[in-house]
Amino acid sequence: MDIVSAAKRRYTAKIYDTDRPVADDVMHQILEALHLSPSSVNSQPWHFIVATTAEAKARMAKGTHGEYAFNEPKVTTASHVVLFCVRTGVDAGYEDLLLSQEQRDGRYSDEEAKRNWAAGRSYFIDLHRYQGRDVVHWMEKQVYLALGVAMTTAAVLGVDTTPLEGIDTKVLDQEFGLHEKGLTASVMLSFGHHAQGDFNAKLPKSRLKKEQVFTYL
Repeated sequence: MDIVSAAKRRYTAKIYDTDRPVADDVMHQILEALHLSPSSVNSQPWHFIVATTAEAKARMAKGTHGEYAFNEPKVTTASHVVLFCVRTGVDAGYEDLLLSQEQRDGRYSDEEAKRNWAAGRSYFIDLHRYQGRDVVHWMEKQVYLALGVAMTTAAVLGVDTTPLEGIDTKVLDQEFGLHEKGLTASVMLSFGHHAQGDFNAKLPKSRLKKEQVFTYL
């Protein structure tokens, strides 16, 4: 499926066909693309928790109880569910971890190139840490880039998705011990094939006219 056809086909599934799980090889491709998501200064300030079993999805569904109960079927009927987590801070140790991985991957021609890149990344991180004082918000923007990658990849592969912001992040933080790992829950994404009774699958896509959202210079 080409990218435009996939974008036209893509919609937010409301309930999934439990008899049609996403094939392992297809889900592997989606997760590979997710792993390769871009982020500002290659900060990669995320962690992804993947639920594939009924038991694991039940744990995820704890974040859809109470006022978010309307989202529970989108978790429990899905084939796979991914919880997108964001780091609660970036310290020198994490910057060193990124730098070491980049060096192993051959991104630096010499030590000077490595130092320059490290200084550039630290500059932008400190800009948000001290001037903007919005470092967690900035990192969450990177997580949403990854969310878009996952949704687009799934659409190209013929897999339906449901992004879920209506979740209790406090409950999920506790369920998965995220604070102890320097993380907090951000957004959830369900994957699967929509059920025949999904009303949203039959509705036409609606977007503002291009003239209203594009300016050509």
